[in-house]
Amino acid sequence: MADRAADRFVLLYALAWAGGTIGYVPLLTILLPARVATLAGQAAGVDWLAYIALAGAIAASTAGILFGYLCDITRNRRGWIGAGLVLSCVLLVLTGRAATLPELIFAIVGWQLALNMMLGPLAAWAGDVVPDSRKGLLGGLMAFAPGLGALSGAIVTQPGLANDDQRLWLVAAMVALCVLPVLLTRPPVGEGGTAALPAEPSSPEATTPAAQTARLPGGVLRMWLARLAVQIAEATLFAYLLFWLVSLDPTVTDNQTARLFSAIMLVSAPLALFVGRWSDRNDRPIAPLQVCALISALGLLAMALTTGLAGAMLAYGLFGLASAVFLALHSAQTLRILPRPDRRGRDLGLFNLANTVPSLVMPWLAMALVPMFGFPALFLLLAVLAATAGGLLRRVAPGP
Repeated sequence: MADRAADRFVLLYALAWAGGTIGYVPLLTILLPARVATLAGQAAGVDWLAYIALAGAIAASTAGILFGYLCDITRNRRGWIGAGLVLSCVLLVLTGRAATLPELIFAIVGWQLALNMMLGPLAAWAGDVVPDSRKGLLGGLMAFAPGLGALSGAIVTQPGLANDDQRLWLVAAMVALCVLPVLLTRPPVGEGGTAALPAEPSSPEATTPAAQTARLPGGVLRMWLARLAVQIAEATLFAYLLFWLVSLDPTVTDNQTARLFSAIMLVSAPLALFVGRWSDRNDRPIAPLQVCALISALGLLAMALTTGLAGAMLAYGLFGLASAVFLALHSAQTLRILPRPDRRGRDLGLFNLANTVPSLVMPWLAMALVPMFGFPALFLLLAVLAATAGGLLRRVAPGP
C-alpha cells in the first residue's frame, strides 16, 4: 500500500513538474516572440527579445535561490508552491496587456519571479517526500515534461482556437490543472508542508551503498560541474544545430531540423523512464549518468568527424538521446546528494545556475572557435566537456 501511494504521488508530482514546463515553454518559444515582433517589428524584435531573455534569466536565477531559501526557513513548501501558482498564472495573463516594450520587460521579470516562487519549492518538495528508491522513476517521468510543454504550445496556437489574449488564459488553465492535483494530495512521507524530511542515519535508506557513496565530500560540486558540462554542450547544439546541418548540406530546412528535435524528444522520454526504473531496482543511481555522459561524448566526437548529412543526423541523435536522458535523471538524483536537507530549496536554487550559466558561455565558445576552425573544433571541445562529466561522476557513483 505504501509503495502504491509513493508511486501515485510521484506520478502526480511529475504532472505538476510538466505543468511548470507548460508555464514557460509556450510563452518563451512562441507567444513572447510573436508579441515582441508585433510591438517592435521583425528586425528590432531580435534585439529586444535578447534583452528580455537576459532580464528574465537573471530574475529566474535570483528567484530560484530566494524562494528556495524562504521555503526552507518557513518550512512550508506547499504554501509557496500554491502562492507561486496563483501569481504566475495571473502575471502570465497580464503579459498580454503590455503595450510597450519596457512594460513587457517589466511584466516578464515579474512573471519569472512568480514562476520560480512555484518551481523552486516544487523542486525541493520532491527531495522531502520522494524516497530515494523512487528517484529514478521520478527522473524518468520528469523527462516527459519538455514534450508536454512543446505540445501545449502546439495546442494553444491551433488556428481558430483562441486569440492572443485567450492563448495566455489557456496556458494558465493548463498549468493550474497540472499543478493542483499534487497540492491536494497527501504526500507519502510525513507532512508535505515541512521543509525537510531527510532519511535518518539509522534508517535503511540512509545506509545503502548508493546513499553512502553519493554523499562523499565534494560529491555535490562534482554533480554540479558534470551537469554544467553537459548542459553547455546541449545548449550549444540547441542553438547551432541548424547552422551546422546547413553547412554540411545547404538544402537542409528548419522543418527537417524541427522533426529531428521532435524525434529525439519522443524517444528520450520513455528511454529515461526505463533507465530510471533500472537504476532504482539495482540501487545504481549515478551509473546511468556516467554512461550517458560518455555516450554524449562519443556522439559529439562522431559529429566532429562526419562529413555527410545522414551521418550527422545519426551522430546528433546519439548525442541528443544520451544528453536528454542524462539531464532528466540528473535532476532527480541531485536530490539525494545535497548535504543539508534543511537548506534543500536554497541549494537547488544554486544548483539551477548550471542551467542558466550555459546560455552565457555558449555564444562565446561558438564565436571563438567556429569562424577560425569550423564546427568540428567546437564539437571536439564539447566532447571533452561531456567526457569530463563522466569522469567527475566516478567519485559519486556507487560500486557494484
